[in-house]
Amino acid sequence: MNMDQLKRQAAARALDEVRDGMQLGLGTGSTAKHFVELLGERVAAGLNVIGVPTSEATRADAERCGVPLTTLDEIDHLDLTVDGADEIDPQLNLIKGGGGALLREKIVAAASDRMIVIADDTKWVPTLGRFPLPVEVIPFGLGATRRAIEKAFAKCGVSGQMAVRKAKDGHVFVTDGGHWIVDAQLGRIADPASLAKTLSAIPGVVEHGLFIGLASSAVLAGGDGIRVIERR
Repeated sequence: MNMDQLKRQAAARALDEVRDGMQLGLGTGSTAKHFVELLGERVAAGLNVIGVPTSEATRADAERCGVPLTTLDEIDHLDLTVDGADEIDPQLNLIKGGGGALLREKIVAAASDRMIVIADDTKWVPTLGRFPLPVEVIPFGLGATRRAIEKAFAKCGVSGQMAVRKAKDGHVFVTDGGHWIVDAQLGRIADPASLAKTLSAIPGVVEHGLFIGLASSAVLAGGDGIRVIERR
């Protein structure tokens, strides 16, 4: 079974948690795309749900698949968000943002009663940090913001190279919100909660890819089948 098939398995298992009448957060990325496609099949068969997409790419996918959409301006909460992750640790803390949608993903996750993370089992790690940590920043004053981020890293006992993310065309990658992303190669984050809090206090940092205490459960697909981990 290839990686894409594993991702679709995880998405299908998460779909079992969707009930008629739910208001759903729709994640971004290759695994979440499978969930949107499978959800569209259920909607075509009569399932009544409405979704809030976490990116313009997901919005386009949902529209293509016939999933009705709304916004967090029109509804006051979400029953469930289903999204992928770049890394998941045993406490179900996450690194997200490899696709550049971390700000909207975190807004949607925080507005949800539950968040299910779907992934292939290569995303499961003992400690976060192998995947570069995305930090979404305002372009204005970037030098000052980067220096503040370096100080935050030092305070939290981590260090590593930082680089402004580039798009495939070689230009600076711009998020749906019009911001830039700095990716930090930290290797190992011993205390992700402390780092998350410290980064959030920096003027110029819009959001970061540490999702602490937001995931309710993780659905991991691997060669031995599906594993579901609940947050303790």
